[in-house]
Amino acid sequence: MSDKKNYYYNRELSWMDFNARVLEEAQKKDNPLMERLRFLAITGSNLDEFFMVRVAGVKSQIASNYTKPDDSGMTPKELLSALDKKTHAFMEKQYSCLYRSILPVLKKQAEIEFRLPEKLTHEQRAFTDEYFHRVLFPVLTPLAVDSSRPFPMLANKSLNLAVRLSSKENKGEKCFAVVQVPSILPRFTELPADGDTRCFILLEDIITDYLEELFELHEIKAVCPFRITRNSDLTIDEEADDFMYEIEKSIKRRKRGRPVRLELLQHTDEDTRKFLIKALNINESGIYEVQGPIDLTFFSKFANIPGCEKLCFAPIRPTTPPGDFFGYTDIFRAIREGDRLVHHPYETFDCVVQFIAQAAEDENVLAIKQTLYRVSGNSPIIASLIKAAENGKQVTVLVELKARFDEENNINWAKKLEKAGCHVIYGLTGLKTHCKIALVVRREEDGIRRYLHLGTGNYNDSTAKIYTDLGLFTCNEQFGADASSLFNVITGYSRPPEYKHFIVAPHGMRSFFEYMIRQETENAKKGLPSGITVKVNSLVDPKIIELLYEASKAGVRVQLIVRGICCLIPGIEGVSENITVMSIVGQLLEHSRIFRFENAGNPRIYMGSADWMPRNLDRRVELVFPIEDETQKARAFGILDTMLSDTTNARFMQSDTSYEHVDLRGKKKISSQLTFYHEAQARLKELQSIEKDSVLIPIHSAEE
Repeated sequence: MSDKKNYYYNRELSWMDFNARVLEEAQKKDNPLMERLRFLAITGSNLDEFFMVRVAGVKSQIASNYTKPDDSGMTPKELLSALDKKTHAFMEKQYSCLYRSILPVLKKQAEIEFRLPEKLTHEQRAFTDEYFHRVLFPVLTPLAVDSSRPFPMLANKSLNLAVRLSSKENKGEKCFAVVQVPSILPRFTELPADGDTRCFILLEDIITDYLEELFELHEIKAVCPFRITRNSDLTIDEEADDFMYEIEKSIKRRKRGRPVRLELLQHTDEDTRKFLIKALNINESGIYEVQGPIDLTFFSKFANIPGCEKLCFAPIRPTTPPGDFFGYTDIFRAIREGDRLVHHPYETFDCVVQFIAQAAEDENVLAIKQTLYRVSGNSPIIASLIKAAENGKQVTVLVELKARFDEENNINWAKKLEKAGCHVIYGLTGLKTHCKIALVVRREEDGIRRYLHLGTGNYNDSTAKIYTDLGLFTCNEQFGADASSLFNVITGYSRPPEYKHFIVAPHGMRSFFEYMIRQETENAKKGLPSGITVKVNSLVDPKIIELLYEASKAGVRVQLIVRGICCLIPGIEGVSENITVMSIVGQLLEHSRIFRFENAGNPRIYMGSADWMPRNLDRRVELVFPIEDETQKARAFGILDTMLSDTTNARFMQSDTSYEHVDLRGKKKISSQLTFYHEAQARLKELQSIEKDSVLIPIHSAEE
């Protein structure tokens, strides 16, 4: 394709556009107030990770004199310059949203406000005085910085106060100190109410108000809150003899990574500013002066304060059991009778937890094999795997130690599983194992049967409440054979086999998707039914994008639902006129991956763990599987159709790479997420009423 760079949008800039869509949700007056604060907090934590990994990566490229342009035609220096502008403007918008859109409404409508020390009532002042002396003072450690005491190694993302002091004994002697705002304590504290107004104060404001008690021999000249974000992209020697030890070493190095961003308050004292820049050795472009408070991520906890439920979204409560498991207490019997599809969080994730729990206790179960990428802090699935091993079953678990920012958590789980007698694999050299699969081998009257759960999301009961994902339960024999082959590749030295139904990266997924897109292009040229509908989190891969452009030029209708990064540009004349790109950002985080190909009038649909990015197709173990049961196939088609009809949380990418909401004129307001929720509720009610009217009522266990 000539002048390819005009048809490929830079991935970092596209990611910033995604975060801007999250910020739009914080600005949206239709959203409940506390949810707007929560969206604002999400933009903050998203941006932290972006600096720690992506911006740090671009800076490392520049430092190593890497000058090759990327697929969008940008060199690292050009990209960093564009990112500096975009991130500075974005952070200004964050604080504008907080001070103009949210806090005034919070005060006026909800009678909630944050107070500075000088605005406290007498009763509130007595409260902070007691709080400082009883709770805060014993925890604080002022750190002087001088010739004998160097600038301290401050933790990544920690909030600190830089204090400029003047000695009372040696007049005019300038010195500095750092006081860390303790992360062990809540960032905000509720004060006694002022009439009908609920009042809160930030931890750093209380500390600032009482600093004189920490520096009695000095006069405080200036106080400056600041925060550093460090390069946290791990480099790991995968050939190391002790891989777990190597990861643990890398996690420690992350805490000492080079600073890539320094956040300061606006109008910071000039001497203190110079002191911090010199001590941290940071460029002017890496300095972000904000209105404050620094680090907006605490608002996600603040949004949960008791008594504000009416200021939050009505909770999406999963149906229990999922419709496909209604009337069954034996999960294996349900799967034997037919494939089961579950849609989280509209339907409970408990069925996945119960699948492993029942397998752990079932005397006929011989073995359990499972991949774990990200799990919750108190994982019931891991508890069941440990129980299974204790019950004498063969338990094999692949725990991916390289799951970014979950490495420490995964190391702890791996050690516990090993201690219980599970066979633990730490992933494969050079590849992250990102596929979501659990295999249960069971002895039955007619022989050995394999039961499977295949998913689009992690085995994490916490995130399953807020991430939208799909899972298939099946005991299809050929799927079972493919699953056994896949685990043999992961755990042994097996050569990747010819899978009958599974599409597995890195050895067959790229060629599969490229073939399927080309097939649709050929069908369109022959006048046969054609079309591609895909839902992914990110679309980055240049080759896939090029093939989608070819399909569009041949007349294939391409409908893409891409939550985050999208490097493809739709609507370019003569190139991508037949492509639409939609992004859904709402109450829940869209996480499922679904792929539909029209296939000359006999449509095929697949689900799985992979996005369309080079890392997923070439450098990870990923799994995509077909939905073959006709009932479940129809349901999967319906899920895509509902998403495409969204007019509330959907935005469409324009040919200039901007995103616009759906024009509602003449259209109904449809939220796909609420539609799925109401459908799941209605389906369960219908099944309950059928059961009630039925002469034969299934027997439920005492627990149910």
